Amino acid sequence: MSELSMSRTDRERFLADPHVGVLSVERADDPPLMSPIWYRYAPGSAVEFNTESAAEKVRLMEACGRASLCVQREESPPAYVTVEGSVSIEPATDDVRLEIATRYLGPDGAKAYLEVSEDDLTVTLSLHRWRTVDFSKL
Repeated sequence: MSELSMSRTDRERFLADPHVGVLSVERADDPPLMSPIWYRYAPGSAVEFNTESAAEKVRLMEACGRASLCVQREESPPAYVTVEGSVSIEPATDDVRLEIATRYLGPDGAKAYLEVSEDDLTVTLSLHRWRTVDFSKL
């Protein structure tokens, strides 16, 4: 499938677009936990997303120190980017919370979301491995 792989520039541009991501975190005795997330990414940096401190994914990421993220284009021609790497977890700032929420909901929706959400942590996913496919190359 290498002829369908994205270039570095293309994969970074694709990941920077506002897709809903699916985060995957390993569990010791069960299949991986998968969770849809909103995130932000700028080419050359790490992926960041917010979550509640009580979320199961936080406990799992603290235990294993890593996660995977998959984002896709569902319309034709389909494409996806999957990244894997280590995670760090910090208290969320209002600026990061607002930026990520605005990316998906717009300014008015983001303000309303922040009033009801309990996203108090920001997770940074450092990108160690990429996997990509873009069927527009067929």
